[in-house]
Amino acid sequence: MKTMKWMDIQKRKSVVLWVFFFLFFAAFFGKNDSFGEEGRVFDDAGLFSQEEKAAFENQITSMRKEMNMDVVIVTTRDAGGKSAGEFAEDYYVDGGYGVGSDYRGVLLLMDMDNREVYILPVGKMNRFLTDKRWNAILDRSYEAISQMDYAACAQYFLDGVTRYYRAGIPGGQYNYDKETGKISVYRSIRWYEAAVAAGIALMTAGLSCMGVVSRYSMKKERDRSGNYLMAYRGNSQFRYSDQTDHLINKTVTHVIIPRNHGGGSGGGGFSSGGRSTTHSSSGRTMGGGGRKF
Repeated sequence: MKTMKWMDIQKRKSVVLWVFFFLFFAAFFGKNDSFGEEGRVFDDAGLFSQEEKAAFENQITSMRKEMNMDVVIVTTRDAGGKSAGEFAEDYYVDGGYGVGSDYRGVLLLMDMDNREVYILPVGKMNRFLTDKRWNAILDRSYEAISQMDYAACAQYFLDGVTRYYRAGIPGGQYNYDKETGKISVYRSIRWYEAAVAAGIALMTAGLSCMGVVSRYSMKKERDRSGNYLMAYRGNSQFRYSDQTDHLINKTVTHVIIPRNHGGGSGGGGFSSGGRSTTHSSSGRTMGGGGRKF
């Protein structure tokens, strides 16, 4: 009987232990899952209809799964004395939005208090939404919000983010920290570039090895050595002649080489089209900007 009771106790302990581990992992992964049922459209200013809000939520859910980044839309009539940029950043941080260690994502703010529409890329999203790109999105969003077509403003934002994400990070992209002046260049190698580089390296190595083997075999030298050793002395002779070099004239030419000032590109010669102006706040790399309406 004692043995049976001891076995029952051990079984119960095992069940409790497994339940504990299950709940622990469920809580852990649930906490890091950014693609749950929680909404991402916060229409505090009441600018959208229920149908429009539902459509935006569905589109954002698909975008988040495709991009593995967060997407948030916020409207407000009271910024609490903050600028549009400050309100957007605080809303993103306080809400705990973002995916991964860099909290990557993007937020659209329609600030009816400051009369400003603002786009806030965070983390790796700054690589996709360069200054040129988010300004292009603002061009269309600003036109819509100026005509009080708030749903169209949000739709232009969502479509623009999707389009630029699918286009990929532009060549020569770099983050410029406006507070420190630090430049962070995005470097990547595509699979076909790696394949071409590997092929060239193998070909170069192969040709070099073949050349070394050919030189050390000395086949030609062995074939000709019999003739060379006997003929070079019989055919050799010495002739001397007088030759004098006279310096007739001397010309010195000075050439001024113009300095390259970058041709109007920003970031010390980098292309301004790939620039993302950022700053650090609350452990996050934030960029973007806004436009008054």
